[in-house]
Amino acid sequence: QVHLAESGGGLVQAGGSLRLSCAASGSIFRINTMINFMGWYRQAPGKQRELVAAITRNGSTNYADSVKGRFTISRDNAQTPVYLQMNSLKPEDTAVYYCNAGQITPGRYWGQGTQVTVSS
Repeated sequence: QVHLAESGGGLVQAGGSLRLSCAASGSIFRINTMINFMGWYRQAPGKQRELVAAITRNGSTNYADSVKGRFTISRDNAQTPVYLQMNSLKPEDTAVYYCNAGQITPGRYWGQGTQVTVSS
């Protein structure tokens, strides 16, 4: 199977920056055949999980309106790892951020999540 591992979360003051990373490991066959995109979801307290950003194999990207202009998703040429550069962070960005991968969003593979806390 495919395993996703996130890192880079932490505590930051409003206006600060964090960079999340997600690496896929496991079956090379499954990584090459079952993953068309990699991206990030987040879930804040009391809210549903929402798509933050995603990038496909051909390089197309998609962002939630709430993060456009502040967050940037990128990846290495090998598709993994994928990164989420988060700038101008706001308290409302506080959430658990999950790496996600698959064929169509939401993908079938999920990471365990990394906590991002933005203080005011």
